[in-house]
Amino acid sequence: MIVFPNCKINLGLTITRKREDGYHDLETVFYPIALKDALEVIQQPDANASTTFTQSGITVEGQPGNNLCLKAYHLLKRDFPQLPGIQMHLHKVIPMGAGLGGGSSDAAFTLKLLNQKFNLGLSVKQLIDYGLQLGSDCPFFIINQPCFATGRGEFLQKIKLDLSAYHIVLVNPGIHVNTGWAFTQLIPQAPQKSVETIIQQPIESWKNELINDFEKPVFEKYPEIKAIKDKLYDAGAVYASMSGSGSTVYGLFTTNPVLNNSFLAHYFVKQL
Repeated sequence: MIVFPNCKINLGLTITRKREDGYHDLETVFYPIALKDALEVIQQPDANASTTFTQSGITVEGQPGNNLCLKAYHLLKRDFPQLPGIQMHLHKVIPMGAGLGGGSSDAAFTLKLLNQKFNLGLSVKQLIDYGLQLGSDCPFFIINQPCFATGRGEFLQKIKLDLSAYHIVLVNPGIHVNTGWAFTQLIPQAPQKSVETIIQQPIESWKNELINDFEKPVFEKYPEIKAIKDKLYDAGAVYASMSGSGSTVYGLFTTNPVLNNSFLAHYFVKQL
């Protein structure tokens, strides 16, 4: 069985409060994007065989045993010991540590795949609860529709938002932004206008109102990332922003943009 975990972008991102448990409350809109990994699961032919994991495409740093897909399997195996051993293969296309939620998507799609393939009977709510144990972005990928998110990102409200008329450009310069550091640079505060309200306004108004709180400290430390946003606007983007805590920047265009080698050769650039 093969599934294709997609990524997301954040439309606005406001950090509203630091919680006593060390996490932060936020407001954002998650929007699914059609840049996808590929995940295949095959049941082991030998009932006594253990689960194996292989990976291709973009190299995933760290030990394979720490991959979120495997963690998702073992999380379910704890409560469903009847789960058989599987062969799992992940082909990685989505850049990692890029603010696109690729790892979280892989984990969430693993949960959904195993639930379907082995008839575990888990509800969407139960899958969201499992996903939250793996990462704050995982619950969104269980729903995988445009959502206004609050809390850590686990409180999700579906919204009507269709950007299919726009051309989306993703640019990642290969810079790793430490998320922990990025949070320490912020002073959480409630927004004057909610992301949920701004997102319903004409997209032309987003440039001045739909803000990602992480941009200010990240742009100061990495001017190269700010330059990407500026170039997207220069190329005619109606809206451009950093996604998550970076370092991917995206632009929304009304027509197919002509970028003319605007970005360095080692950048990951994808037009959707």
